[in-house]
Amino acid sequence: MHNLLPSFTIQVNDRIYLKNPETSLLGRKILEGSIDMMDEMGFEAFTFRKLGLAIQSTEASIYRYFETKHKLLLYLTSWYWCWMEYRIVFGLANIPSPKERLQRGIKILTENIEVDGSFEHINECKLNRIVIAESNKAYMTKDVDQFNKEGVFVAYKKLVNRISNLILEINPTYKYPHMLISTLIEGAHHQRYFAAHLPRLTDEVNGEDAINEFYKEMVFKSVGLT
Repeated sequence: MHNLLPSFTIQVNDRIYLKNPETSLLGRKILEGSIDMMDEMGFEAFTFRKLGLAIQSTEASIYRYFETKHKLLLYLTSWYWCWMEYRIVFGLANIPSPKERLQRGIKILTENIEVDGSFEHINECKLNRIVIAESNKAYMTKDVDQFNKEGVFVAYKKLVNRISNLILEINPTYKYPHMLISTLIEGAHHQRYFAAHLPRLTDEVNGEDAINEFYKEMVFKSVGLT
């Protein structure tokens, strides 16, 4: 699913940033460099000072775009959820069967990520690893309720809601669609992390993507599909 729509732009909530990083070369370098560094060293070790040195800029220039490194993490995770919805929209287009759309949606949400190619300054593989390892830090914070009021998590909610609606299309009486899909997304991330770092906490099955198959089976059985 490469270069689905070259003119497409990801719109992130403007309350997350001070200046839109997509509007300048430096802003795009901040995004690219922060993804490289967070992927390499983790969120805790990452600082604006280190980023400034890496992109040959200043710490002060980065603060003109983001108030804190947490706001930068919020930006990156929001961008990722918008991109995932973009993939879902195009991946499910022109598929008439609700069951097949749900199956395809589960695959997109749980599969290993490849570089899209539509966004030169964003390495989606690295960003996926950051989301898997660090995204809970975006909302596991004392400020979560205020961020929520400001709409910071809308992109994630929209993604969950889109797949939840597929479930309700198949089984309108199912009571827990949002719970099921948010569990799928977070659980698949945990399993990818376990597979990479703690393999005895997951299962490997030769000849299949066990994580995708597990969550497809879980969702299908939950909503009464075979």
